[in-house]
Amino acid sequence: MTNELGDIGFGYRPRAAYACDPAKSRGRLFDEVESPTRTPFQRDRDRIIHSTAFRRLKHKTQVFIAHEGDHYRTRLTHSIEVAQIARALARALRGDEDLAEAVALVHDFGHTPFGHTGEDALNEKMAAWGGFDHNAQSLRIVTRLEARYAEFDGLNLTWETLEGLVKHNGPLTDADGQGLKGRVPQAIRDYSELHDLELDRFAGIEAQCAAIADDIAYNTHDIDDGLRAGLLTLDMLETVSLPGTILKGVRTRYPSLDDVRTGHELMRRQITAMVEDVIVSTTANLERIRPRNADAVRAAGETMVTFSAEMAAFEKELKAFLYKHLYRHAEVMRVRADAERIVNDLFDAYFADPRAMPDGWREGLDRAAVRIKARSVADFLAGMTDTYALKEHRRLFDHTPELS
Repeated sequence: MTNELGDIGFGYRPRAAYACDPAKSRGRLFDEVESPTRTPFQRDRDRIIHSTAFRRLKHKTQVFIAHEGDHYRTRLTHSIEVAQIARALARALRGDEDLAEAVALVHDFGHTPFGHTGEDALNEKMAAWGGFDHNAQSLRIVTRLEARYAEFDGLNLTWETLEGLVKHNGPLTDADGQGLKGRVPQAIRDYSELHDLELDRFAGIEAQCAAIADDIAYNTHDIDDGLRAGLLTLDMLETVSLPGTILKGVRTRYPSLDDVRTGHELMRRQITAMVEDVIVSTTANLERIRPRNADAVRAAGETMVTFSAEMAAFEKELKAFLYKHLYRHAEVMRVRADAERIVNDLFDAYFADPRAMPDGWREGLDRAAVRIKARSVADFLAGMTDTYALKEHRRLFDHTPELS
């Protein structure tokens, strides 16, 4: 695609036949004039970065509550790390880097304050009205809740980016439309009726890159944050196959290195090992299946971007270790209990009296159906940062946990 400005922003460069081609995008729900300087996927990436939801990620919990320390990961820094790895994978596999980056940057938009604790609490509160799912909430944000543009609600992202957002972890339904892991959230079903996301098929290669990049990022940076918090030690990591092997090599090469630098050397080597393993394994998958185009990737019946069997076993062991020693550590669980109380209190307060919510959220809710009121409260609460949730709790209640 060319015009008087020449090739668009270097975006239309050679890709593999199985990659998603921005020049052949399935388009947006609302038609728009093409940009003369950016591909559709570059435009999606830019809209995501400029959104309010993206900025809010800077004060949303990854593992440790944001105000516990300036150097811990937040949802924002996590998303940036995922995007960097996703681009590296897409580049090596000759996919579209911009699409991989866009899916990586948007994948956590729907997370509540206080991480998975907030999501679990909100899901329980919304049980009578379809529950709460952060992936479905991400879709609601980019298709309905972001209010920026004159001609449409949401960000009006391309079909490929929305497909990647919804299906980066695989199909949601079977060929008959039955949910593969329980009922598909209504928000996803509703949008798919308007703009069919083919919920029974896999996502493109770029979204698969973003999904496995997410695993690589948090399996590594959660170790780093755990070490910083003093909940993990290098000696503890020696008992886990992947980091233990890497640590042995680092200590052999740098026997006098301090623990902080040793930890950093572990992190960078672990990311490299996992990324290189994915490239080798996925290349073998592609050679075996030989998809002729992007639709053949979607119809392959299996995930193409994978770890090798050995690395998958190492990753499973590492996840189990982190779950036991970090995510379920007594100190983390204590903070989680207080955070859960804050989310429950706020939901109950807003549901009982929507006038407690600000302008733009409370209008008409006193006359709305109960399910609409509940979903509006969930939308408002899910969009909060940790800091705003704490501020609101202090405004509405006499005592607020310190979460530290």
